[in-house]
Amino acid sequence: MAIAFLYGDLFERVVYRTRPYEKVPGTIDHMHAGWLKLVRPSIEAGNFKAFKHNVAEIVRDFDTVPLKAGRKPRVGVVGEILVKYSPIANNDVVHLLEREGAEVVVPDIVGFMNYSLYNQLYRYDHLGASAKAKWFAKFAMQLIDWCEKPLQQALTASERFDGIEAIDAIADDASKVLSLGNQTGEGWFLTGEMIELLKHGTPNIICMQPFGCLPNHVVGKGMVKELRRRFPGANIAPIDYDPGTSVVNQLNRIRLMLATAKKQALAQAQ
Repeated sequence: MAIAFLYGDLFERVVYRTRPYEKVPGTIDHMHAGWLKLVRPSIEAGNFKAFKHNVAEIVRDFDTVPLKAGRKPRVGVVGEILVKYSPIANNDVVHLLEREGAEVVVPDIVGFMNYSLYNQLYRYDHLGASAKAKWFAKFAMQLIDWCEKPLQQALTASERFDGIEAIDAIADDASKVLSLGNQTGEGWFLTGEMIELLKHGTPNIICMQPFGCLPNHVVGKGMVKELRRRFPGANIAPIDYDPGTSVVNQLNRIRLMLATAKKQALAQAQ
């Protein structure tokens, strides 16, 4: 199961980074489908040795595929976990953004697992949680880190892709804006993801939450003003996703955010 999540994070990184620049439409999706077929046996068998080999080859393949020159505005997608990752829940926001001329960045789902485990350390230190829960969390985080090493090595050695940010660093950055005691839903991790994006060349962010989701409004929409103060030029658009919310309204807000992104990119290029 862990290998499946790691493959998923890797494919999101390499596909989203390259697909907006493909010379022949459909090239990247074709490569993606081919690799999915090749790695399926190793996922079903839980073969970590095959995972290490495949990760290096996947990164090399997507790192060398010919692409168009230039760079489109990068747009980070964060928010409630279902809305962030499910095309059904977010009206296929990734393809929408790519059609509108953007490059999409979606934080890893394994990062959310690390966030959930990291919370046990805070609970032990501040909320009276058991030592057993703390040590189990530390062991699980170390295991995830060990599993991620082949992926991290391949990404950091590549020309096109960024490495994986450590959960400790994300927590440290988030703690400067809000308390790590904010653990309901995506909690402090949502703020931490936005800070990570802003620090690493993605000033444009869509912060998505289901309508009326109070925790995400607090740690998402509620943090926008402070993040804009700390990161001048931050272009953050909080957007509600709900069956009763107008798709046209969502699209208009996304296009407005992209118009600002393209204006800022043009100003920086001059």
